[in-house]
Amino acid sequence: MTMVTGRSELTGEIVLGANQYGKAENRVVRITRDTPRHEIRDMNVTTCLRGEFADAYLTGDQGAVLPTDTQKNTAYSYAKEKGVDSIEDYALALARHFVDDIGPVTSARVEVEEYAWQRVVVDGTEHDHTWIRQGQETRTAAVTVDDTGAWVVSGLKDLVILKSTGSEFSGFLSDGYTTLPPTDDRMMATSLVMQWRHTAGAGEAGSVDWNDVYRGVRETAVGVFANLHSLALQQTLFQMGKAILERYPDIAEVRLSAPNKHHFDYDLGRFGVENRGEVFHADDRPYGLIQATVERSDAPDAGPAWRPYAGWLS
Repeated sequence: MTMVTGRSELTGEIVLGANQYGKAENRVVRITRDTPRHEIRDMNVTTCLRGEFADAYLTGDQGAVLPTDTQKNTAYSYAKEKGVDSIEDYALALARHFVDDIGPVTSARVEVEEYAWQRVVVDGTEHDHTWIRQGQETRTAAVTVDDTGAWVVSGLKDLVILKSTGSEFSGFLSDGYTTLPPTDDRMMATSLVMQWRHTAGAGEAGSVDWNDVYRGVRETAVGVFANLHSLALQQTLFQMGKAILERYPDIAEVRLSAPNKHHFDYDLGRFGVENRGEVFHADDRPYGLIQATVERSDAPDAGPAWRPYAGWLS
């Protein structure tokens, strides 16, 4: 038998570490029908509570535990009681309720995904109560509230965007395994995930027009992608984040994640057909994954803003 040497045995007390619990992925659809023209908000809502729950883990005592089923019911009821003008204000109201009204809860996080619907047009006129599901990006919000403050992170995911030129990739490091040829004209495509942390707006409801900021951030990012002659996807991500921070002084940082959705020229020369960057093979995997944070040097501390629930403890 071979003995492992240099191994240190741990003899410290075994204790409960960080813990949290909640109700994940409540599918809440809110129709506002105060007028003949109805509005729709289609959401996936996840609630997470943190606080004085050690007894539930250590002894099975549930006296301090608000059931996840109750969290679910609250999420649905608040969609009516508080309305859903924006997913950020809805999440703030829900998180504040758990912290302010449920004694053992010291911190609450609410994560929301919103799915877009487009109003149907009939005979040139938008229909009052019929929509078609849009296959574009999903809007996101993550709100954390505790007794010291509130943190709002807005975002989007699955924004698939492509341009057929205006991108190159050359001058890169190469070694004996490098086969990729440099190019000064390539197709660039990605499925963008982007989140931005606000420094203001976590106060009273309506203090920020979250919907307007969302539209503006999306517009800014798409405009940079389209107009920047890109030397690398890394450069594009930084310029996106920079432009967003320049436009919105109350945004502290932007986090971007972009898989490089590769498109390769298909070899038509074998058939005597010329291919001048017109026919491509779209390759879904493997793919390069480019990520970046663009932030202000004087940004306030993020606190628990980036500590997720729909995932695992961090």
